[in-house]
Amino acid sequence: MYNPEVETATRTEMESLQLTRLKKTVSHVFENVPFYKEKFNELGITPEDIQQLSDVTKLPFTKKQNFREQYPFGLFAVPMNEVVRIHGSSGTSGKPTIVGYTKNDIENWSVIVARAIVAAGGRKSDIFHNAYGYGLFTGGIGLHNGAEKLGAATLPISGGNTDRQITLINDLKPRGICGTPSYILNIAEKMEEMGMNPAEYGIEYGIFGAEPWSEEMRATLEKKLKLKAVDIYGLSEVMGPGVAIECHEAQDGLHIAEDHFLVEVIHPETLEPVADGEVGELVFTSLTKEALPIIRYRTGDLAAITREKCICGRTTTRMSRVKGRTDDMIIVRGVNVFPSEIERALLQVKGLVPHYQIHLVKKGAMDSVELHVEIESDFYSEIDGDLSHANVMKLKKSVQHHMKNTCLVTMDIVVNIPKSIPRSEGKAIRIVDKRNSALISV
Repeated sequence: MYNPEVETATRTEMESLQLTRLKKTVSHVFENVPFYKEKFNELGITPEDIQQLSDVTKLPFTKKQNFREQYPFGLFAVPMNEVVRIHGSSGTSGKPTIVGYTKNDIENWSVIVARAIVAAGGRKSDIFHNAYGYGLFTGGIGLHNGAEKLGAATLPISGGNTDRQITLINDLKPRGICGTPSYILNIAEKMEEMGMNPAEYGIEYGIFGAEPWSEEMRATLEKKLKLKAVDIYGLSEVMGPGVAIECHEAQDGLHIAEDHFLVEVIHPETLEPVADGEVGELVFTSLTKEALPIIRYRTGDLAAITREKCICGRTTTRMSRVKGRTDDMIIVRGVNVFPSEIERALLQVKGLVPHYQIHLVKKGAMDSVELHVEIESDFYSEIDGDLSHANVMKLKKSVQHHMKNTCLVTMDIVVNIPKSIPRSEGKAIRIVDKRNSALISV
């Protein structure tokens, strides 16, 4: 462990630390963020009303929309001469969601990510291949700073330029790698095309996130690369990557950095707390951030939490892998479907590669789903490139039947030739909405 004292703290010790930091954060935003002061006044509360952790429910929620309304610096709690870095995430309004960091924020973030890398199986002696994108996106620089804090030799290659990625994997033999799972899969497949076996290059662990991915995708990555694949979680609005991560020992729930983030799980419609183990919307309150402290941020991510001790020895609260998002749920003829559910079902079908797209289309007045899949190269050779072959028709029927049974939605299956579905060099485009005249990709 990177910090055993914190990672194995008793529940009483952790909650005492959280309460002290929560009180400080609430006072900080009340005094320095007009947005929060106004919200507190509307609710008739003051920082003195926070006397126990459960009092967090008295505080107002923060939503993505509030970042747009307060763009660019309205949620900042320190003057700009104390801000040392600005990041941003893409916004639906066309402008990024702006977040800022003080020097202490960057130091805390680096420690959080170093702790996460160790949980994933990382060591100070590692070469760490960072294929997350750099820039406004927090992923690349967040993992970079954490790896350097740990003391690992960090390779800041970023995303894209897959041939160069492969050259450096071949030459440097990194022990750890990180990136979006779809892009790391892309690298592995390109290596196979070049006659290389990606399992033979000494990568022992991979830290993957920034997009939904299923257990089936994990199994595919672990088999191809012969590594332990762990899920990392974070949001720019809350901090960036490292808010939570799976340990390599259990790969069973993501350990939350509870000394820095207070987690709640609420029903997304009633906004009431749900019991541990029950899926709801994750809500985070930052406990140590200075530049942009966040109060009860509604993430839109659906997951459950457990406070049971993990087999790795850590006692921190764990969140399940994200089941889906409240805003990426597809509603087709009254049935709620998440892309991660489609991926999970699809990767159980033999003859297909782990690349797909979900096209939302109109058939008359009804919404419909076209699931675009891609067949394996060997299968393509067996049918002599004939997509009308009886075996292709049998595959389509099998996929459609499997999707109906698992996702409860009838989908039109479109079979594509090998390498025809776009490969990711960052976040994969999984949903293509063709229902309106303007094409929307998610």
